[in-house]
Amino acid sequence: MRTLYIDCSMGAAGDMLGAALLELHPDREDFLRRLNGLGLPGVAVTAVPAVRGGIAGTHLSVRIRGEEEAPAPEEHGGHAHAHGHHHDHEHPHDHDHHDDHGHEHDRHEGHDHHPHEHHTVGDIYALLDTLPLEEPVREDARAVYRLLAEAEGAVHGREMDQIHFHEVGTLDAVADVVAVCMLLHELKVERVAASPVHVGYGQVRCAHGLLPVPAPATARLLTGIPVAAGAVEGELCTPTGAALLRRFVREWGPMPPMTVERWGFGMGTKEFPGAANCLRMALGESEAGAARETLWELRCEMDDMTGEDLAFAAEELLAAGALDVYTTAAGMKKGRAGQLLTCLCRREDRERMEALLLRHTTTLGVRSCPMERRILPRRTEVRQTALGPVSFKVSGEGELRREKAEYEELAALCRARGISMAEARKLAEGPAGPAGAGFPAGDGEIEKK
Repeated sequence: MRTLYIDCSMGAAGDMLGAALLELHPDREDFLRRLNGLGLPGVAVTAVPAVRGGIAGTHLSVRIRGEEEAPAPEEHGGHAHAHGHHHDHEHPHDHDHHDDHGHEHDRHEGHDHHPHEHHTVGDIYALLDTLPLEEPVREDARAVYRLLAEAEGAVHGREMDQIHFHEVGTLDAVADVVAVCMLLHELKVERVAASPVHVGYGQVRCAHGLLPVPAPATARLLTGIPVAAGAVEGELCTPTGAALLRRFVREWGPMPPMTVERWGFGMGTKEFPGAANCLRMALGESEAGAARETLWELRCEMDDMTGEDLAFAAEELLAAGALDVYTTAAGMKKGRAGQLLTCLCRREDRERMEALLLRHTTTLGVRSCPMERRILPRRTEVRQTALGPVSFKVSGEGELRREKAEYEELAALCRARGISMAEARKLAEGPAGPAGAGFPAGDGEIEKK
């Protein structure tokens, strides 16, 4: 199984994750050319060789109209309050409160600021929609920004669509987020695991005062994830880094048994005494089979909802990211026939799914419990068939390998050609299908469900 392991002993930041992944890519120059060709306004990304603590690696430099966002100066008694990585994230802030701007760091004196424009998460979505990205990459990037906006909104007591992002930091972070999502997609990673995240300790000086490390939004994003302060004073994990880890990592702990093909080192800009400011990754193959992950199961019962209303509630939950939603007949008080609605979701989506259940059903309460599931690795491959290009869902390896043509695509081909589903499936899965020789497979994608 194609496995990526992330060593977070020096925390994580968007640019460091991107730089380490770039070192794992077989054609770095071509990737940077395509990344810079996406059309992010004023953005230029370059890979700069760097050495930290005697270790050679790569720093991902993101320049906005020719400038790279500079780290803040150290303050407050010489403590390392400036976050020790390239600022991948000029953090989102609550635009309506001038003295509650989240976690936006001070700049060096004399730094040439660009006009102070602000954008909501909806604006970021709109920007992402203009980029020529593959849909799985766009979906991942949108999900990362949703996590960031939800975390900042919870910190400030605001809805996520009321959170605003500063233009320069936004473009900087968009470049990092898109780079990470593209690289994971192109490396065909099927399993992402990581060590506990070292967050540092102490305080960090931001635009409107001191905040504890980890900063509030980062702390919220890391809730439920193994963390430790570590031995370094300063901010080691940024909100963007935390959001990316939350989106992609499914296993936390020591490095699993794997055959490593390549190592990648992503470097931060700050020098920490006695510590190499780098994020290390390993890419290779781990034992094929089923992995385990912990999800949340949410349940509620109703005896006063129509089938149409229940179906709408299920659609809303699935559209918002639920992994599965289903109903079961249930006998309720006074002998009434009712329905048990069950929703399966990831840990980071639990609160949002509970809110949707309370909003779209008539239940007065939602029960929840963690649930462990064992899953086969899954990916999607586009293959040439007798019907033309068709997507196939591929799961497992060896004796556990299964393949199936994508239903929606087969249904569209049935309607277009006036054939039955059985005929379409036979043509797609015949000699020129999954087992056929000589038909190149398309890029795989990380299956989110």
